Amino acid sequence: MNILVVNAGSSSLKYQLIDMNTESVLAKGTCERIGQNCSVLKAIGKGGEDFLVNKPMPDHTVAVKLMLEALVHPEKGVLNSIDQIEAVGHRVVHSGEDFDRSVLIDADVLKTCRKNSDLAPLHVPANIMGIDACHEVMPGVPMAAVFDTAFHSTMPPYAFMYAIPYEAYKIGR
Repeated sequence: MNILVVNAGSSSLKYQLIDMNTESVLAKGTCERIGQNCSVLKAIGKGGEDFLVNKPMPDHTVAVKLMLEALVHPEKGVLNSIDQIEAVGHRVVHSGEDFDRSVLIDADVLKTCRKNSDLAPLHVPANIMGIDACHEVMPGVPMAAVFDTAFHSTMPPYAFMYAIPYEAYKIGR
């Protein structure tokens, strides 16, 4: 089973393709400077060889398409077809207190992520752009959100509460 792991940032997209049968990384790369004229995809593909693709990436959808093209590239790619990707995991920075574990992404999960965007305004909107871009390019492929905050939900409150008045904490809820 091949799992694509995506970490979409505001102007970057990092990825790894993992063969879960062998727990090995088949390929990885980074799309850098998304939204700028000097965008570049830096990838490690077949045989562990590095390669670059200098191409405009006006948005995350184009970056996702270039990432997928790199994965199926005739000489440097590691897949014969995008259909070999059986699931996608997306790093999402903040889930508020709504999710304490990874979840399959559906319309309700995306709605909750959008609601929590203001908790990490530099990260969550970009995470959502990556999810939307993957949904557009790979419809029907199961996708999961893996929240950084899920880790913190296993900690006792005294360990994760910030040094702010409790009233300020309650206002944010």
